[in-house]
Parts: sequence; structure tokens; C-alpha cells
Amino acid sequence: MSGEQGQRLYIGGEWVEPDGGHYEVVNPADESVVGLAPEASRAQVEEAARAAAEAFGPWSRTRPEERAAILDRAADVIQREFEPWAELARAETGAPTGIARGMQVGVGVARFRRYAKGALEPVERGLPPQVTEAGPMGAASVLGALEVRQPVGVVTCITSYNNPWANPAGKVAPALAMGNTVVVKPAPQDPLSVFRMAEALAEAGIPPGVVNVVSGQAVEVGEAAVDSPHVDMVSFTGSTGVGQRIAEVCGRSMKRQLMELGGKGAAVVFEDADLDAAVMGIGTTFSFYSGQICTAPTRVIVQRSVYARLVEKLTGYLAFMKVGDPAVKGTVVGPVISAAHRDRVESYVELGRKEGARLAFGGERPVVGEGDSRGKGFYVAPTLLVDCTNDMRVVREEIFGPVVVVVPFDGGEDEAVALANDSDYGLISYVWSGDAARAFRVARRLRAGGVGVNTIGRNMEAPFGGFKRSGVGRDVGSYALHAYSEVQSIVWAG
Repeated sequence: MSGEQGQRLYIGGEWVEPDGGHYEVVNPADESVVGLAPEASRAQVEEAARAAAEAFGPWSRTRPEERAAILDRAADVIQREFEPWAELARAETGAPTGIARGMQVGVGVARFRRYAKGALEPVERGLPPQVTEAGPMGAASVLGALEVRQPVGVVTCITSYNNPWANPAGKVAPALAMGNTVVVKPAPQDPLSVFRMAEALAEAGIPPGVVNVVSGQAVEVGEAAVDSPHVDMVSFTGSTGVGQRIAEVCGRSMKRQLMELGGKGAAVVFEDADLDAAVMGIGTTFSFYSGQICTAPTRVIVQRSVYARLVEKLTGYLAFMKVGDPAVKGTVVGPVISAAHRDRVESYVELGRKEGARLAFGGERPVVGEGDSRGKGFYVAPTLLVDCTNDMRVVREEIFGPVVVVVPFDGGEDEAVALANDSDYGLISYVWSGDAARAFRVARRLRAGGVGVNTIGRNMEAPFGGFKRSGVGRDVGSYALHAYSEVQSIVWAG
């Protein structure tokens, strides 16, 4: 829990003072200090992994009903503390109040509830018996078979800064439901919310060592959480570059992996599309987490005949998006997570202009606030770059900010598909068309883990994950339970 001098680590069921002291968590909206986060040492991370390994045997043998009850009680605690914890999430991330409440803490509660039920899903499946003839392997027999899902073991969960509730809940809850134990390493920018999640689980009765939370700014904290010999699996959400380095370490000892990495979502808009609906969908890039979301439709590929109209509608949509303090009612676009990230996003906008893209909207740095806070915070104007081509870096690379690029195409489906698939990424793409048959035909040809047809909505039971450099594995719904399990076969003679 939080002490007078700052947040403590959670290791082996105890709140532990960090060896490395504390560092300041900064509010991206006004640069004030939200709180003091703990800096773990490598030895403390190893201690957390060892505690998880020791707790694995007893926890994996608990009745599913017991695991379900603990997850449900944790959801109750989060719901009880909803208001202050949503306020903390807003302060840490800079997300507008509605996002902090509904998309962060609210989704966190929903995921604990979902995997409380998930703990009760069957883990055994009978397979058809097989009749074998007499031979070198023995007498003729009928062989039965059973597929059994077993927990993997100790799972390191390394979570992203854009959603310190939904993302860790989506890892921790299904991992625990399956009987795994976890070491959670939250993003250094906003770890305090994850410690609140640990408080909820502790109050709910989670046994010591089953859940451990270690944080820190130093690279060695994450490295220790990945390379510990006590860790059996790493579940990571973050950039493709970091994911590749984690995968290399995992490969040395064959640790299991679940990787949700970068995205550059293509939004294919045909001439028969409902342009207003498309604009609303594409516009979420600006309003959800200020574009800091890997599933955003950031790369618009639009048929030439409606290109000018779409650009006009997008520009008009942007004109009404209020940029400002996320605590103020009516704010749609808050700050990005840090000064360094703001500078990175702005450098991409400038790069796009140098590459030949036309700046249709945005590009300047907003000045937000009043009095002493005026001009503080890490704000980026929602930006629209048009007249782009697929060879531009702003089209090919993930910007992770409120920036949308627009690429026109002159031909039909084949050209649209070729442009959409000409990317290192393949997380979620989108198709807008009034012809449902064409939309589904094109969707099946897109090299992406998910495709939205005339919607940006997600079915939260559908598998989630990416093709290509957007990740490895699938989660969400029952697929998350599968991701945190090993498949064992048991065969017997009848």
C-alpha cells in the first residue's frame, strides 16, 4: 500500500519498501506530481518471481469455484473504490474523465467479472476413441483420449501505459482464472493504478505470492521480470521493438509468449461507404487516449471519387474536437503521456510535411490551462495529413498519437487490399462499404488479426491479436484462458 514516503511494492503477499527508492509520477495534463512510485531492484523482482513460483503449486490446485470467488470479490472492491481510482487513472494517464471511468476502471471491473466466470469454464474435452490393430505396439485396443488445459506456471505481465486498468486486468484475471501465478510489471509512467488492483486482490483474499507487483523506471526491472528462471511465460503489451527483444530472451529458455504489439490500422473506405459513419470511426483515433491506442484506424485508404469529400468531412469533424484539461467537462482530446512522447509525435508531423504530405488540420502545439498552469501539459493537436503515399514514413510507422494519414487509391478492391496489406503491421484494420458482400470479401483478404466492417466496435468474446509484427497469440474472451494454458493429452486403453 501507499506509505507516507510513497507506494510500496507488493511481493509475496507483503507491502515492501523498494530498494531503489521512489520516483515521481507526473500528471500529463498539468505536470503536477500524482504520487511516488517504487523503484524495485533486480533482487526484488527475482524475489517476486520466486514467491510466484512457490505459490503456483497450491494455487493451481485450488478449486475453480474458489478462484472465481476471489476474482468476483476483487471486482466488488474495484467497484466500491470506483470514483477515487478513476480519478487516479485520469491523473496518471491524462485520459478524459469519461475514458478513465468507462474505458479504464469500468473495463477493469468487467474483465474481473468475465474471468470469474471463465474460471468455471471446462478445461477437459473428450476426443473420439481410436481403434488400433494388434501390432508391434501391443494387442488390439480401443484408445481413449482427453485434452486437458493446464496452467502454464508463473506469468510475467508487462503492461502498457495507455490503459493501466483494462490492459493489466485483461492479463491478470484470465491468468489467475486458469491457475497461474503472476508477476506484474506496470508501465513506469502510470503504475499507481496497478497497485490499487493489487490492493483489491489482497482484500479479496488472494493467497500470498499468487499476485506480485514490481515497478521501476530502470530497464533492469523489466529485464529481470523476463529472464528470471522462475518465469514460465511472458505476456507483453507495448511496442514492436521492445517485444522483439523480449521474444529473443524468451527464446533462449523456451518461455511461452503472448505479445500484443504495435499497429497501423488501415481504414479502407470505398466510394459507396457511409462517409459520416466512416468519419466517426476514424475520428476515434483523436479522441481515444489521444491516439495512444494500437487498434486505431490511423491509416485511411480511400477511393479517389470520394477522397475530397472524406477529407472535408474529417476536417470539419476535427474542428469540433475540444482539446484541453481531461478533468474539465467537454474535453475530448487530452494530453499524451509525456513530454518525450509529445516531441516524438510532433517530429512525425514535421516529417510528414517534409515527405510531401499536406497538413489539412492541426500541426500546432495547443496551449491549455489558465493561471499558473497555462501552457503546461503534454498536448498535441489532433492532426490530419493528406495526399500521402505508401512509401512515406508517416504512413509506414506507428506514430501512437492523434495523427491520421490519408492515402487515395484509383482502382478497385485489388489496389485497396494491396495498399492496406503493404505494412509491417497487422493488428486491426477496417472496411467501410455499402456493399456488405464486398466489405466481407475485402475483410477476408486483409492481413490483420481483426477487421471491423462498417464499425470500430469490438466483440469482447472474439479473439484479439495481430498478424506480422503486431504480435503473437490471441486473447480476450475464452481465448485469453487458452493463452494462459498448456494443452496436455491423456491417453488410455479401454
